[in-house]
Amino acid sequence: MSSTIPDLRQLRYFVAVAEEQHFGRAAARLSMTQPPLSQAIRALEETLGVELFARTRRSVELTAVGADLLPEVRRLIAAAEALRPLAQSLARGEAGALALSFVSTADYGLLPLLLRDFGARYPRVRLQLAEATSDVQVEELVAGRIDAGLVIGPLPPRHAAQLAYLPVVREPLVVAMPAALSTHAGGPADDDWSDAPVSLRELAEVPLVVFPRPLAPGFYDAIMDCYGAAGVAPRVGQEAIQMQTIVSLVSAGMGVALVPRSLRHLRRTGVVYRPLAQAVPSIETGLVWRTAEVSPVLAAFIGIVRAHAATVRAPSES
Repeated sequence: MSSTIPDLRQLRYFVAVAEEQHFGRAAARLSMTQPPLSQAIRALEETLGVELFARTRRSVELTAVGADLLPEVRRLIAAAEALRPLAQSLARGEAGALALSFVSTADYGLLPLLLRDFGARYPRVRLQLAEATSDVQVEELVAGRIDAGLVIGPLPPRHAAQLAYLPVVREPLVVAMPAALSTHAGGPADDDWSDAPVSLRELAEVPLVVFPRPLAPGFYDAIMDCYGAAGVAPRVGQEAIQMQTIVSLVSAGMGVALVPRSLRHLRRTGVVYRPLAQAVPSIETGLVWRTAEVSPVLAAFIGIVRAHAATVRAPSES
C-alpha cells in the first residue's frame, strides 16, 4: 500500500469518473486520454488502500466505499478551490479576525458608529470585543493579547515607542446628578437631560463619584481640573471602575459624577445629566495599537477610524 497523500488532480479525476460512470467520457471531459486517467485512478486506490470503482468491460460503478467517499472528496475540492480567494481576502483585510477592546464610555457614542461602518464594509471579519479600562488595554496590547483598543487618551509616555495612538473624538464633561439634587439646583427632576447649566460651586458639598486615577489618569485629571477651575475642592466619596456602576451610584444618591457627554444615553432612574456652567476640558477617546504589528484587517479598521477622526464630532444633544 502506498503511503503518499492523494493530490487534487487525482481527486478531480475520481469525481469525473464517478459522475460520468465511464472512463472514456471522463477522459474527454478532462481533455486527456483514457490510459493515464485509468492509471491515476489505480494510483489513487492504491494510496487509499481501497477499491473505489467496480469495473466491467462495459461499465464502471462506484463501490460502496467510493459512493460514501464522493461527497467528502467534493467538499475537499471545494475547500481547496476556496483557498486562493480566501488568501486574497485576508491580504486585503476583508476576512480574518480582529480583537478589539474599548472603554465603557465609547460604548455610548463612538463604538457603535465604528462597528456599524466597519461591519458594513467588511462583513466577513470576525470581531472579538471586550470592555476594559484604558490601563488594562495598554497591558493587553503590549502582551499581544488584543489587536487594538479604544482608550481615553493620552497614552502613558513610557509606551510611546511601542504603541501608536490616533485621537478620534473629543467631548465635554457633564454632571450626572440625582434627580432630587437637580431640582434643588434649578433643573428638572423628571428628564434624563437638562440644558440648564449647573456650577460646581453649587455641588461643593456633594460627594464625588469618580474613576480611580491609576486606571485613567487623563480622565481623572480632567475632572480635578474642572473643580480647580471652579475654585472648589472635590469631596471624593466613592470610586468605581465601570461607568455603569458610577451612574448607578449616582442614582442611589451616593453623590455626583462628571462624565463624558455621550454617557447621557446611559439612562438610570433618578439620574439627570446637566452641562457645567464653567468652561470644561474635553475628554479624548482614541485608538491605540502596536506599531510593529499591523495586520491587513487591523489596517482596514484603522482606515475606518481615521475617516471618523476627520468627521465625527461629539454626539449631538438630540
